[in-house]
Amino acid sequence: MVSMRKDDLPEKEVGRILDDVLDGHRLTPEDAYALFSLNDRRVWDVAEAADWKRSRCNGEVVTYVRNQNINVTNLCINSCGFCGFSRKPGDGDVYYHDSDMVRKKTREAQSRGVSEICTVSGLHPDFDAYSYVDIISTIREAAPGIHIHASNPMEVAYGARKSGISTVEMLTMLKEAGLGSLCGTAAEILVDDVRKKICPGKVSTAEWVRIIREAHALGIRTTATIMYGHCESVADRVEHLAVLRDIQDETGGFTEFVPLSFIHMNTPLYRKGLARAGATGREDLLMTAVSRLFLDNIPHIQVSWVKTGLKMAQLGLMAGADDLGGTMFEESISKGAGALNTDYLDPAEMKRIAEDLGRTLRRRDTLYNLI
Repeated sequence: MVSMRKDDLPEKEVGRILDDVLDGHRLTPEDAYALFSLNDRRVWDVAEAADWKRSRCNGEVVTYVRNQNINVTNLCINSCGFCGFSRKPGDGDVYYHDSDMVRKKTREAQSRGVSEICTVSGLHPDFDAYSYVDIISTIREAAPGIHIHASNPMEVAYGARKSGISTVEMLTMLKEAGLGSLCGTAAEILVDDVRKKICPGKVSTAEWVRIIREAHALGIRTTATIMYGHCESVADRVEHLAVLRDIQDETGGFTEFVPLSFIHMNTPLYRKGLARAGATGREDLLMTAVSRLFLDNIPHIQVSWVKTGLKMAQLGLMAGADDLGGTMFEESISKGAGALNTDYLDPAEMKRIAEDLGRTLRRRDTLYNLI
């Protein structure tokens, strides 16, 4: 798609690109490719421009949401190369939380004062659309006031197929059961050649896009994500961002963009030598900064402290991000891939990080209303 190399970009051209985007001109895919490819001091110029853009869009506030994950099962019919979480029948550490356990975990979440419960799980071989509806209904009944941020286009496609209904019908059922917003995960890289390598059992790019558009048309807001640092190219990253920007131009349904840095340690993709050992710090910084500059229509950029660690997350807040994500009680998926210290981030520590940058920490709900 894009052939420009960093060697083709003199220093004054980087300045022109950044001046243009800060003057309100839209960053082109070619410009984004060039900025992603920088590996010298000009990286800091990109970060500075993104930080200025962040300040203009969102002021000097750093937000977070008090949330808890409930991963109902790790049993999964897929074998995604980047996943260290899923298990197969017969594995010794397979688990499944029935309705009673989901209800118990929901009440625990409520006692912790969370405003959001997030649930995405493995594709259990016995699940269908009604299984996902039951999970949402159970959470809603146990905690009527909590926002349910759940499922993703893969789960919607899977449940709909298993029940012989359309994805629109399944999304409607989930909404009626109490779904507040849909997770924009299962995106990974929205380039089919890459998807065939890392997650051949998942929905295609076109199907992911269609289901997201269907959700937005039904009034279901979603997040948007990317998983980078494995075997994708810079051009693939740019193409992914362009897909998201086009959707947002049409629907306005994305609440935030969350870059997810590949956790490699326990994944089949890395162990087979098919992926590198995750993104570097330079790449993490540029992913946040270029995303803020390119995604001019998505209001918020979140740093994932679970994926990058706290110190790199704080640098992301200096490079275009305005949100620290959630408190994340009981995170399992990144931990399964080998990430450390994923279970909980105390808002007191978030406050320390924000105030160290001269900014104010504010709690929000899932849809970015300040609490």
